[in-house]
Amino acid sequence: MDTIRPECAVTIKYTMTSLLPDGTVKQRPEQIIEFIFGVERQVPSLERVLNNASAGDRISLRIPASEIYGDHDPSLIREIPKKGLKKQRLKEGQFYRQMKDGCLVSFKTLEVRPETVVADFNKPMAGISVLMDTEVVSIREADKKEIEAARETESKKRIGCG
Repeated sequence: MDTIRPECAVTIKYTMTSLLPDGTVKQRPEQIIEFIFGVERQVPSLERVLNNASAGDRISLRIPASEIYGDHDPSLIREIPKKGLKKQRLKEGQFYRQMKDGCLVSFKTLEVRPETVVADFNKPMAGISVLMDTEVVSIREADKKEIEAARETESKKRIGCG
């Protein structure tokens, strides 16, 4: 098989690098994944560059925050009362977590005030884009069982079971 097309099995090797808001560079160790292209969904930017790529191709791309971790939403920064929170856990710049009434309360503490806390309820990596360096390791025909299994897995993910 010469190029990547829908319903073929693709193996890629990749590294991802994020530049965090504080200037820290976070690099994840190299990963290898195999998936059925066009069935097992990847982030749109990756799918676009892999379409028609060949084994051995090396591709660098930027994945926007909206596709990987989500955009940072300023409306999720709120001032909340301290009452009911464990005061010893409230440290500026740190994440706060507590089970309360059977639910996990989780936020980044931006500021501790006398009666309130300024809390950021965004996901920890929200607003962070990623640089991805990838290599297409192999491309092969996927058999019908693999394709059906991939479709079933994707279907379960859409309904929150995967």
